[in-house]
Amino acid sequence: MSAEEFAALCRADPAEELAALPPALQRLRAAARLVRDPTAEDAVLAVLLRLARELSVQRVLEIGTGEGLTSLALALSCPAAQITTIEAEEERYLAARRNFAAFGAEGRIKAVFADAAEVLPALREGYDLLFLDGPKAQYVHWLPQLKRLLRPGGVLAADDVLLYGWVDGSVPCPPKRRSIAQRLREYLSAVRADDALETLVLPLGEGLALSRKRRAV
Repeated sequence: MSAEEFAALCRADPAEELAALPPALQRLRAAARLVRDPTAEDAVLAVLLRLARELSVQRVLEIGTGEGLTSLALALSCPAAQITTIEAEEERYLAARRNFAAFGAEGRIKAVFADAAEVLPALREGYDLLFLDGPKAQYVHWLPQLKRLLRPGGVLAADDVLLYGWVDGSVPCPPKRRSIAQRLREYLSAVRADDALETLVLPLGEGLALSRKRRAV
């Protein structure tokens, strides 16, 4: 996939992509937004679904399960994919398990209740798509493990990297959030400077960074 093809994949139409999801899942996503449950915004999910299909993903890793709605969308859109998703909050983990069972997807989605920092070193490499939607301050600390796990040609998608405009300075950052904004700046600097990665930052949701791992020449 060329750089131009990669960029083109990032222009997914949310209405078109999400229309194929089961109505029951669409209703769960709408309900989650009303209570501010962390689930990928429509434009972000549309890009993930399109990337997953074009990459013919076999193995997906998600950090930050929430109630499992993004993992479910990926599993239902990519029947051949096996998904591992990590969640550190027990209530969300249990809700996700119930949702996976309700949609008959528990056989293809492995839910892990743990801190990602404890799980990542034990995983083996070879993931086609990594979706990073957990604690924002940890993105830069997890990056070495994420790079190791990502196969050549695979994509690391990091959500909320612009975070309300605080990261690029377009909106003043509250003092209590300056540390998170700084860690996200460090993450973006790291992926942009890494010769092994090709990175695009899209103004979708609160900012979506897509980093494709270059194939060896």
